[in-house]
Amino acid sequence: MARDGWKVGELAGATGLTVRTLHHYDEIGLLRPSRRTPSGHRLYAERDVARLQQVTSLRELGFPLEEIRGMLDRRAVSPRETIALHLKRLREQMDAQRRLCERLERIAAQLDRAETVSADELIRTIEATTMFDKYFTPEQREELKTRADTIGQDQIRAVEGEWERLMAEVRAEMDRGTDPADPKVQALAARWMELVRGFTGGNPEILGSLNTMWQQETTIHGIETAPVREMMAYVQRALEAGKQS
Repeated sequence: MARDGWKVGELAGATGLTVRTLHHYDEIGLLRPSRRTPSGHRLYAERDVARLQQVTSLRELGFPLEEIRGMLDRRAVSPRETIALHLKRLREQMDAQRRLCERLERIAAQLDRAETVSADELIRTIEATTMFDKYFTPEQREELKTRADTIGQDQIRAVEGEWERLMAEVRAEMDRGTDPADPKVQALAARWMELVRGFTGGNPEILGSLNTMWQQETTIHGIETAPVREMMAYVQRALEAGKQS
């Protein structure tokens, strides 16, 4: 039975999103509630929930919010097409995880017969070397390998050092409560995206896989992903603020 609508807190609680996220979607014109109560509170209709499902699926696929808004406003992708794209990505991930489970089961059986080998150490090594298998297609991994070979190890180490310095600067601005629209943060966001483009080569599919990996893993090569996700969201807000200005 259809209901009259969802208040923002009800929709946030039902979907697992935050009220702040829904407010942000409203502010940038991505998801505006169809109605408001006499007291001015947001009230979301069923068609708003349908649009929100498209937003969350497209975000999961790695599309930035600004591009999602344009896609939905132009009706460039239907709800059915969005679901199909999301299903395709999930099936690819499930297949990669199945292969990883089979590989780990084989390794575990071998480790059971090797008393002098540290299973934890080997499994951590395997995790580090197979992480990309879960999220990047063979074609994407080959493209990344080719780019790494072209760049060279010295430049890769330099970029890794730049990432460490940049993230420290971004975290410092976040801790200060600096507005994402501040010119200092805008400059940091531009540097961030330049480094991302250096890794992805401007390939949107690789960018989507990269975003999914950071969203779904708790650690990557010993780095806790939750703080990085917070920085990614902060940089995204800075990018969106820059576009609006």
